[in-house]
Parts: sequence; C-alpha cells; structure tokens
Amino acid sequence: MADFRTHISAAAGGGVLLALAGWQAELWTPEQALPVAVLVAFGGVLPDIDSDHSHAVRLIFSVMAVLVVVAGALLLSPWLNLGALLLACGGLYIGVRYVLSPIFKHFSVHRGIWHSLLAAGLCGLATSAGSYRLLELEAGLAWAQGLALVLGCCIHLLLDELYSVDLTGARIKRSFGSAFKLFAYREPLNSGVMLLMALALTPWLPPWGSLGELLAQGSALWR
Repeated sequence: MADFRTHISAAAGGGVLLALAGWQAELWTPEQALPVAVLVAFGGVLPDIDSDHSHAVRLIFSVMAVLVVVAGALLLSPWLNLGALLLACGGLYIGVRYVLSPIFKHFSVHRGIWHSLLAAGLCGLATSAGSYRLLELEAGLAWAQGLALVLGCCIHLLLDELYSVDLTGARIKRSFGSAFKLFAYREPLNSGVMLLMALALTPWLPPWGSLGELLAQGSALWR
C-alpha cells in the first residue's frame, strides 16, 4: 500500500487542482477554494483512520476533534456562558482526541469498512450536512465540500490499489482488491449500519437540486 507521505501529497495536489479549477470556473471564490483543497487533502488520509500508522491516526483524530469543537461551540453558545462553553469545548476535544481515538483503534480493522466507497460516501454526506446546517453555507458550496472529501478518499483508495500491483515483478499482491470496494463484503452488519447512518443524514442535507446544478457546472468544464 502507499505510505502516508504519498497519500497526503497526492491528495493535496488533487485538492489544489480542484480548488483552482473551481475558482477559474467561478464556482467558488478564492476564500471558498481553500477549504475545498483542504478537504480533498484530509480525505486522502481519512481511510487510514483504522490504521496502526501513528501519523495518519493522529492527524485524522486531531482534525476531527477540532471539527467537533467548532460544531459544539456553534450548538452550545446560545445556552452556555463563556466559561462553561470553554470547558465544554475542551472536554469535547479531549474526548475525541484522547478517548475516542484509542477505543476506535482497538475495535477497528485496517482495510476494513473504512476502505470502501460506502464509507467515503457517508463521510461526504456528513460533511455536506454539517457545512449546510451548522456553518450555514450556500447549498452548492456545501455539496462541493462533501464531494471534495469523497474525492480525497477515492484518491487514497486508488493509490492503495495501484500499490498492490508489483510492476517490477509482474505480479499482483494479495492486498489487491481490499482497498477500492463498494463496501466491506466480510462485514455485512457493519456495512448495513453505515448505510443506515448515511440514510439518516437525508433530512439534514442541502437540496438535491443544488447538487445537480453543481455537477452540471462541473461537467461543462470538460466540454
């Protein structure tokens, strides 16, 4: 499989290209392009959330902790004073970064359900829902951010599959086919739960018409 540096470099490069293309096509402003690029780069390491690789896991859960703190601050600010809000946000960060991370690592298996298009889709939908409902972004931009994360995940999965082919020895490694898959074929229960989670996000998603408009604008770039 590709290493951490390869994943983050390829995804970051893809993120920059996507952000620049969307900016030039006037799909988003330069300020809006930066989060798009960052989300592609983050998606490029996200499937390794179940990895034993320390760099990937630390980065993923650190970013997740920051996002949870931001969401918590937005949701709790109307109800708590400044001191209580700071304590709550600090507790959220510690809980995700130092409590949830080792628990998740203990119960997860590398190249399991998180190395799948289903997991990428779930994360993309969650990103779009959070951007639209919590950050109150315009619907098209919220969809763009979700798609950016999915693109980064797909870059990761494709790289792992490419590294499963040994061109010098003209052979295919045993890991081939374990990265880029629709869902975890050996974990039907977990895959079913993940599918239900994706469906549960439906009421929180931006209007689907905005997604269609975004895809139509994007496809026009290739004509």
